Amino acid sequence: MKRHLIVALGVACSLLAAPAAHAEGSSLVGTGAVETALPAPTTGRPVGSDTLHLVDPGRPDPWVPDFGDRQLVVSVWYPAAEASGSPAPYMTAAESAAVLAPFTNVPPDALAKTRTHARTGAPPAAAKRGLPLVLVSPGHAFPRATMTSLGEELAGRGYLVAAVGHTHESVATTLPDGRTVGCVTCQKKMTPEWGATITASRVKDMRFVLDELLEGRWGRLVDRSRIGMAGFSLGGNTVSQVMAADRRVRAGINLDGSLMPRTPAEPVRRPYLMLGTEANHTPAGDESWPEFWPHVRGWKRWLTVSGTNHASFTDYAVLQAQVGLPAQELDGERAIAVTRTYVRSFFDRHLLRERRPLLDGPSRAYPEVRFWRG
Repeated sequence: MKRHLIVALGVACSLLAAPAAHAEGSSLVGTGAVETALPAPTTGRPVGSDTLHLVDPGRPDPWVPDFGDRQLVVSVWYPAAEASGSPAPYMTAAESAAVLAPFTNVPPDALAKTRTHARTGAPPAAAKRGLPLVLVSPGHAFPRATMTSLGEELAGRGYLVAAVGHTHESVATTLPDGRTVGCVTCQKKMTPEWGATITASRVKDMRFVLDELLEGRWGRLVDRSRIGMAGFSLGGNTVSQVMAADRRVRAGINLDGSLMPRTPAEPVRRPYLMLGTEANHTPAGDESWPEFWPHVRGWKRWLTVSGTNHASFTDYAVLQAQVGLPAQELDGERAIAVTRTYVRSFFDRHLLRERRPLLDGPSRAYPEVRFWRG
């Protein structure tokens, strides 16, 4: 099993989430005062942001039963009519402190001050046709905020995007009442069996959120025939299982996530992209990808990006260096540009039915992207 799913990268985790990662990363020293910012969406169009607090009635929290019904906090990005409203916050000070807890000399609120490019309260843009919807599931221990640069980019391109915070599965989740809860599932060693158990709960989370989005005030904006899902790490593992359980999800992307189980209950017959590090195509890498691959029976691609590490497919690609922590070999903004471009091309092709030759084979514009199978 891939090492980065046994212990999440240090920048994603607190002592509670991943003791081994903390032991590796505790000597990493930041630079003191820092400025953090995400790359702007490439279209220049205004993007709006909203935060939803959803409660699944009658479904107890799977990790803390006395917590009551399952509560989820969801970040939504959407194409806006104008850039009005307030700049959208990245994460709370408590969430930032939890993420940065393993590291010395990094201001604990550094990530809370991260500049985003969406605005809360901005009116949604009018659309002749309903918006395509992309659901997003973050990595284990990773806050949902870490998928913001992808969400803002897709929203700027005309998508409605919803990133789900899986409560008690992130290093920190701040609820509307002001409480910040930690990662209960991180207290147990990650194994394929434990990963599969968490994923089964995430499938319920994602389907519930989809129901709520379609029935709530966002439902009138969504084209129900154009729904996709992307996930990172354990969230990537969740994608194929949501697709198997819910036919409303027409296409899915796994960003560097190990597959648990390696053999799905039924083949994946809708468009599916696997995009990850080079470790996903080496003998010492993730054995789950080649075992899972034959069970994908529809349109499919298997791509790797050189110079990346596990966190490169999240906002940490740029934020690690900005707070003075070691990052991947590939420039952070370039890493985010690659992820954005290939994710967008996939959904444009399979949800919007637009031709995207970028996915047909290697591109001179993106020499770091290698096609292994397709």
